[in-house]
Amino acid sequence: MEQVSSNFSFGGTQHVFTHQSEATGTPMTFSAFVPAHAPGARLPVLWYLSGLTCTHANVTEKGEFRRVCAELGLIFIAPDTSPRGDDVPDDAAYDFGKGAGFYVDATQAPWRRHYQMRRYIERELPELVARNLPVDMQRQGITGHSMGGHGALTIALRNPGRFRSVSAFSPIVSPMHCPWGEKALNGYLGTDRSAWRAYDACALIEDGARLPDLLVDQGGADNFLAEQLKTELLEDVCKRTGQPATIRIHPGYDHSYYFISTFMADHLHWHGQRLSGNASND
Repeated sequence: MEQVSSNFSFGGTQHVFTHQSEATGTPMTFSAFVPAHAPGARLPVLWYLSGLTCTHANVTEKGEFRRVCAELGLIFIAPDTSPRGDDVPDDAAYDFGKGAGFYVDATQAPWRRHYQMRRYIERELPELVARNLPVDMQRQGITGHSMGGHGALTIALRNPGRFRSVSAFSPIVSPMHCPWGEKALNGYLGTDRSAWRAYDACALIEDGARLPDLLVDQGGADNFLAEQLKTELLEDVCKRTGQPATIRIHPGYDHSYYFISTFMADHLHWHGQRLSGNASND
């Protein structure tokens, strides 16, 4: 793990790291804000997954999370959205290929060689972070935006008990039923729609997966709401199955980081309550 940059902020340190990934076969970059802490302390960690076209830098530069993370003693980690490099397959469209990994393990050529983002986020990156940063892996939360909201929900639903807290901003709640998702899942996984269900939050809940609780914020003026995000599908399945969820629609807000930064503190405090407890020591 090599340090790309390090900046002092709110008494803690904002890092950017790069490392060679076994899962993707490429270098991968992620950012990590580590608040000030006592020697030997282990802090709770919140994973943030970004949306289409983004890298680790979008939330790191525009998410406005560091002040509250410093107050809560919460490590904030933001990985990239897909593999990068000259040898990595890409697509001319913004919603497929680089910047659009959809947090899946691709099974179709030519994508399967490098697009193994599920394995990277679920296994490789947490193991790397646990070895190198002062995280308490018994106190993990996960959140994300848009495609990253889809990633946060599905990863949490597939890994019961791993995350004490789960939230999302403007998530793609059912990729099986929107153009972004159908394009990505068909391209990365093939035409067998039964294989898509592991990457669809609504389908996973229908199939019995559960979260202890869920917070979702959605902008009412989001131009992707009706066609791509379809928040009403998540509201419906949570009501039908008894999945606890707080789903809030905010009039006037769009899909941008102006929206995310407005409600970031709410999400951090929500996670902080569920991840609270005395920091553990080595």
